[in-house]
Amino acid sequence: MYSGDVAAQEVAMHRVFENASTIDRLSSRPDGWRRTQWANGAFETAYRPMTPIVEGRILSPNHLIMATLSGGAERHEISADGGHRYDGPDLPSTVSFLPAGCERRLRLHNVGWRWAAIALDPAKISAIAGASIEGLGPLSGSEDSFVWNMLAEFERVDALEGGLDAIYCDTMSLALVVYLARRYGGARVKDTSIKLPAWRLRRVTEFIDAHLSATIRIADLADLAQLSEGHFHRAFRAATGQTPLAFVHARRVAMAKQLLASSKLSVAQMALRVGFLSPAHFARVFRSMTGQSPSQYRRSFHL
Repeated sequence: MYSGDVAAQEVAMHRVFENASTIDRLSSRPDGWRRTQWANGAFETAYRPMTPIVEGRILSPNHLIMATLSGGAERHEISADGGHRYDGPDLPSTVSFLPAGCERRLRLHNVGWRWAAIALDPAKISAIAGASIEGLGPLSGSEDSFVWNMLAEFERVDALEGGLDAIYCDTMSLALVVYLARRYGGARVKDTSIKLPAWRLRRVTEFIDAHLSATIRIADLADLAQLSEGHFHRAFRAATGQTPLAFVHARRVAMAKQLLASSKLSVAQMALRVGFLSPAHFARVFRSMTGQSPSQYRRSFHL
């Protein structure tokens, strides 16, 4: 499935999990690092100008999923534990997977690209998705539009909003793990219906309402409901008709509408007050739910 976009991305994982990884330095490092880390993993992106040769290796305690967003390499030589080999071009839109604890050696020829990578803590994978990718070996050399588009969307949102919201990362990484388990890991993810009793749902919604201005994580909500994160996500959607992410956004927008109608807070101040990462993120979500920008909504109250 995946391609060897690993060189720069493997260095990224050195930075993300610098104290937990064993990585020999590559012969040169890429530029423009950006990083977001959350409870279950991390996202990084960077770019590399045209470089004749890059070589090195990586050994990480985390599962690494990597994508070449643009550019590529004329030739990418990979060897990994267990006998995995790849020797071919690295093209835009290709992706790569390296299991935790699996060492990869690499050599790139005439490489210039922008890449993105997600690292996932293997100890939490099964609890997150109710499925496992533990049996999935290293993969290189082909395309996967779902994985590539997901990492490209991480990169786009990160650049647009200056960071990534924790609940967004939880939700997206959940989808990624379930996909990998179903598509490549040979796992059948059960759709077992798990009910969310009214008292547990009330506990979760009260927690959300009390913490709208703070970071809200799927893990915290799942703990309140006494379910794994993956089971909680499905049970919550069955009970409310919304994903946890959509529900939190709706509550934050409802709070923002009250403030817009009654306060003189600036849009930037209000974005932080209701828990959005940035004014741009706030405005985008607000418009998607109301059809108006925050400023247009406020003008209807003549404030």
